[in-house]
Formats: sequence, C-alpha cells, structure tokens
Amino acid sequence: MSSPRHAIACIAPRIPIAQMRSVFSVAEVERKLAKLPEREHESLRGTYQRMLEKGPQRFQVKPSGLPAMNELYEDLPNFHPVLDDVRRQIALCEDSGDALEITPLLLLGPPGVGKTHFARQLAQLLGTGMGFVSMSSMTAGWILSGASSQWKGARPGKVFEALVDGDYANPVMVVDEIDKAGAEAAYDPLGSLYSLLEHDTAGSFTDEFAEVAVDASQVIWVATANDARGIPDPILNRVNVYEIEAPDFEAARRIALRLYQGLRAQHDWGRRFDEEPSDAVLERMAELAPREMRRAWMTAFGNAKLAQRGTVLCEDLPEAGGKRGPMGFIQ
Repeated sequence: MSSPRHAIACIAPRIPIAQMRSVFSVAEVERKLAKLPEREHESLRGTYQRMLEKGPQRFQVKPSGLPAMNELYEDLPNFHPVLDDVRRQIALCEDSGDALEITPLLLLGPPGVGKTHFARQLAQLLGTGMGFVSMSSMTAGWILSGASSQWKGARPGKVFEALVDGDYANPVMVVDEIDKAGAEAAYDPLGSLYSLLEHDTAGSFTDEFAEVAVDASQVIWVATANDARGIPDPILNRVNVYEIEAPDFEAARRIALRLYQGLRAQHDWGRRFDEEPSDAVLERMAELAPREMRRAWMTAFGNAKLAQRGTVLCEDLPEAGGKRGPMGFIQ
C-alpha cells in the first residue's frame, strides 16, 4: 500500500489508504496505436502514446478510518443529510478491503447555497482529485464522452481526461447545473451519463475519441441543479436526490465567521487583522449567500487595510447585492 501525495491531514486524522487500480488495458491501447496509419491522426496517436507512457495504474483512495467530519458539519450546516449519507458509505468500507462506493449525488437548490463548494470539500475529505463540467456553458454534447477522432478539432471527453491524465481511479466528478443541459437534435449531452452512473456499465466506458474502454466505475459523481424538472427520469433514477436550502441566519453567521478565520489564516497579511470580526459585521455578512461571502470578506479586508485598520467595520463591506455607486463626472 502507498499513500497519495494529496492526502488532507487537517480534515482526516489519518492519511487515506491508496491501492492501485488499472483504469485501461495496455494491450488494447497498443493494438489501437499499431493500426493507425502513419502520418495520420496525430492527435489520437499522441493520446495513445501518452497513455502508454503514464501507464494504466491510478490511486484508488479511501479514508483509513471514519474521518473526523466535525469541521465539514460546521462549515456546511445546510448539507447535514448529504454528509450523513457520505459518512454511512465510508463506514461500510472503513475496516475492509472493499473500495469506497458513494451513490451518485444530486444536489438541488438555489444558486449560491454552496453546492459546488460541497463537492470540493468532499474531494478534499477523501483525498482524491476533482473534475468539473459546467453544463450551462456546454457547446457540444460530446464534452463528457469525447468526439470521434474523424472530426476536426476532436478531443477526449472529461471523464477520459480525468482518469487518464489524472492520478486517481476514483476522482470526484462534478456535473454543474445539470438541469441546463439542452438536448440537441442529433445528440443528447446527458446520454453518456446513463451508463456512467451505473456501476456495472461504467466499468467499461468507451470514450468516442480514443475508442478505448476505461474503468469509470469508481468515479464519485456529484450533480448540481436548481430545479429537478429539467432533468430526465433516467438520471433521477440513478442518483440520491437532496434538497439543499439556504442556511438560516445563525448557520450563515457561523459560515461567515469560519470564512473570516480561514482567510485570515491562509494569508500572511491576515495576522494584521483581529482574530474575530464584530457581531455587527457578522450580522451583515449573514445576509449574504455563502457563495458571496468570500468576495465580500476580501473586499472588506482590502478596504480596512487602505484605511490602515486591523479591524473590519461594517463600512468596509460591499453594498448589499454588490451594487456600485453611480459613475459620472465631478461637477
């Protein structure tokens, strides 16, 4: 057994266990490479050569024991049911040789409640990597599954890249705003998920560019959406669905405090500021969505520094809604 270099000791008291898992067949790649005509399909040739150079073995990580998740429960007070689910599934494999299996998660909720932040924290907790696909900005249906090498400018899909170019066999893969994936007439952008979200069929997922099967059965899927009505039933039937609400006032206040403390600790300039902000400042921050809080704190820190203060005041915070003052010429 060996330990991956990205283990996060500050969250888990013990370094995650890593065993090695093969994510593709070297023999299959060698056969594909040998069949390529010379001086043709250079991009595909480069992909096969890169696969052979790196080899098929990737870290398959899991915590060495049930992690101390108290920090996540504090940081993500509106995600407790999801964290409970993750904790249960970690408990099943903690004292066995089994791999970690987390049922695909769908997080439903309004923008800014921390859905994507949760996915990043989950990857950090497990000590694995993370891939991100934004369905709202997707311009082609093949971004997940790759496009045929016959097409100009074709390239592998995000799943293939995460497994072949990454270090892990079980990365967290985030499909952001899955409800905004509009199906095209010729291609359903969510079509590949039907097999990827099923453990058995994901074990031999074939990217359309490389045409080599990869083992995506260990990928940990987290999808986010504002509304479930735009999501096809075959997807909903394959995931655990959680309604994520905005944190209440007290929870938002705790999130704001932890963000202040985290930003202060992460930067050398943080030592110039008070260990905690005032109650009045925290109450103002609690009115913001979690996604907006970090930007607001950075603005406040900057304004306080310009005023040569080590204390953040309410006047340092941006206006509600991020509004700017009127612009114009001085009369």
